[in-house]
Amino acid sequence: MNLLHIDSSILGDHSVSRKVSAAAVAALTAANPGATVTYRDLDAQPAPHQSGALMAARGLDAAARDADQARDVAHADAILEEFLAADTVVIGVPMYNFGIPSTLKSWIDHLAIAGKTFSYSEAGPKGLAGGKRVILASSRGGFYGPDSPVASFQHQESYLRGFFAFIGIPELEVVSAEGVNYGPDQKQTALDAAVAHAGKLGQVLQAA
Repeated sequence: MNLLHIDSSILGDHSVSRKVSAAAVAALTAANPGATVTYRDLDAQPAPHQSGALMAARGLDAAARDADQARDVAHADAILEEFLAADTVVIGVPMYNFGIPSTLKSWIDHLAIAGKTFSYSEAGPKGLAGGKRVILASSRGGFYGPDSPVASFQHQESYLRGFFAFIGIPELEVVSAEGVNYGPDQKQTALDAAVAHAGKLGQVLQAA
């Protein structure tokens, strides 16, 4: 198994999503001791934002790029290659202001490459990145389930489901801790339940 582990929370050791993603990776690697794990912390090493400068650099021959352009293109290319090489992807994703962290959005922008992860034809778009197992280790300060009066505000999981379906991965597994800002007791309860859920992911792998 080639596993890609992504974290995007800005809270470091205080992050719920980081604890849940770590539990998921621990369960998966315990089930497959030969797994190769690649880790990318998007808070410590943000993906370069899409920009006119980056697009221009991509249009240049490698020899014509200056040092900054070469660095940014290499960084973006490495993000895509890590994803393409992985058969299992674990993403730690908190919900910030009803959506995903901007650093995670920048990472996703480097995955959405025509000819690599999707293509267009007369029949419409086709995802090219199928066959991967993608697990979201999600945390939310409030409660945004389908029965919640604010369910329509939730653009975290819904956005990621839409994006990954577009590139050929229609089924995501979600391990979620909700209501973590509703006091320390609720936070711990939600975290414990999510970590327990994450701990079972390796059983699914072994049974597959």
